[in-house]
Amino acid sequence: MEKVKWGVLGTADIARGQTIPGMILAEHCERYAIAGRRIEKAKSYQEEFGFQKAYGSYDELLADPEVQAVYIPLPNDIHCEWTVKALKAKKHVLCEKPLALCEAQVKEMFAAAEENGVLLMEAFAYLHSPFVKAVKAELDAGVIGEVRYFESEFVTGRRPDTDIRLKKETGGGAFYDLGCYPLSMALWMLGKEPDDVKAVAQFSEKQIDLFTSALLTYNNGTAAKIDCGMLLIPGRQDSFCTFGTEGKIISPVEFNQCGEIPYTIIRNGVAETKTVSAPNNYSLETEQLSRCILYGEKPHVSKEFSLMTARVTDRILNAIGY
Repeated sequence: MEKVKWGVLGTADIARGQTIPGMILAEHCERYAIAGRRIEKAKSYQEEFGFQKAYGSYDELLADPEVQAVYIPLPNDIHCEWTVKALKAKKHVLCEKPLALCEAQVKEMFAAAEENGVLLMEAFAYLHSPFVKAVKAELDAGVIGEVRYFESEFVTGRRPDTDIRLKKETGGGAFYDLGCYPLSMALWMLGKEPDDVKAVAQFSEKQIDLFTSALLTYNNGTAAKIDCGMLLIPGRQDSFCTFGTEGKIISPVEFNQCGEIPYTIIRNGVAETKTVSAPNNYSLETEQLSRCILYGEKPHVSKEFSLMTARVTDRILNAIGY
């Protein structure tokens, strides 16, 4: 079986806990190289996950001619820098969300991909889930009529101020860290950019947004509300629900959940629950980009979608003054 030789640019927690285990399950993914700022940590990942090579710098990995694709789980503020470097090195790239800090950077990244004849895809793993595809298919088929209201949330526990996710200079804050989840889900389900955006936020003493709520409205009367925050002690709350002219779909599901996942359609007071079997979402995204490289599939998360998400993110952050 043909496989793509993957390199991982960084030893972040999401790589260790989620994406690399997903790579192990992907049929067309070969775990070839891992790079870290410290060679010792890279070697520990090499031993734990079976990478063929370990590098003590990101540049060394990008210089390896055997590497065909790289996964980038680095801090948000350096996504653009290292994605562009990887693309110029002729590597295909799967970069964690949010793809960049603003739409201008996203444009720069896709321009580099096109100039160098390689692929770039934003790592919205949950958008690859059969569960998300099933709910989207229900909406497209008009099962609940015309969609009038969509809501989604992702709220987690408060992190210490020293955490990288609460540092503005590294692209931290509730919306950069968590808001991309409910925002991308709303845009995916509704299928278009809102005509108007309003947002409010609660800030820490260091002026980092701890909670952001946004209202997206459309000229046809549809609205979407998205909430994200780092307020709970302890735990997390994430879900999405859709309301139409003829019913609603309730989806009390965690982002990136796998296994047997139910959703409920309610019409005329009658509830029907369906169940979807969803495998590891991180495996699905690395497998899909591998097939794009090998067999010419189109990236499931498109350039157009990433640009739209970045534009709306800019509008929300401008609205809260962040």
